[in-house]
Amino acid sequence: MKRIKLLAGFLVVMLFGCFVVYKATSMAVIPIKKATSLQHPVFHDGDIVFQSNISPQCKAIEMATHSPYSHCGMLYNIEGKWMVYEAVQPVSSTTFEEWIARSNGKYAVKRLKNAATVLTPEVMKNMHRVALQYNGKDYDAYFEWSNDRIYCSELVWKIYKELTGLELGTLQRLEEFDLSSPLVKKELERRYGKNIPFKELVISPARIYECNLLEDVK
Repeated sequence: MKRIKLLAGFLVVMLFGCFVVYKATSMAVIPIKKATSLQHPVFHDGDIVFQSNISPQCKAIEMATHSPYSHCGMLYNIEGKWMVYEAVQPVSSTTFEEWIARSNGKYAVKRLKNAATVLTPEVMKNMHRVALQYNGKDYDAYFEWSNDRIYCSELVWKIYKELTGLELGTLQRLEEFDLSSPLVKKELERRYGKNIPFKELVISPARIYECNLLEDVK
C-alpha cells in the first residue's frame, strides 16, 4: 500500500507537482540572460526568490490560488556564487542561473524589512544549520503539514519560523482556495481520489510573497 502511495506521489509530482499561482495583475519580474554575483550585488543571504512555473499542468493550481508565483526558495552565496536552496525532488541547492532558467529568466526577490537587525551573522549561521536538516528530504506532492516530506514554500516558512520566530504568511486550509473550477476539481480528484483533505493546513508561495514582513528587492 505504501509503495502504491509513493508511486502515486511520483505521478503527482509529474502532473501536478507545483504550487503555481497566476492572475492578470502587475507582476514585478526581472528578465535576465545570465546571473552572477557581480551583476546582483544587492542579494543577501536569506533572501527569498520566487518564480512562475511554465508547466501547463499547473494551470489548475494557478486558478485555485490567484497569484503569479508557483515556486520559491532561499538565496545564499557560496564562494561568490549565488545558490537557491529549494524543495524539489529531493530538497537540494541549485545554481541561481539554473533556477531562473526554468521560468525564462523571470523572477522576484523578497527580503525581511528589518533583515539587518534580525538576520545577524549568528542567526544566519544557525539558519544554514537548520536548513541542512531538510537536505535530501523527498518532495511532498500531497502538501501535508509534516517534516517527513516537504514542499517549496513549507521549507522556506519553517526555516524562518524556527530561526526567527516569524511567520512569513498565514497558513490556509485547502478549502480556502478557489476550488470552483472544473479543472481544479478534476486535478484534486486525480491527486486525492474521493478523500480530499479540505482541512489540511497549507502555506503557498503567494502567501509568503504577500507577507507584510517582507519587502521587494530591486
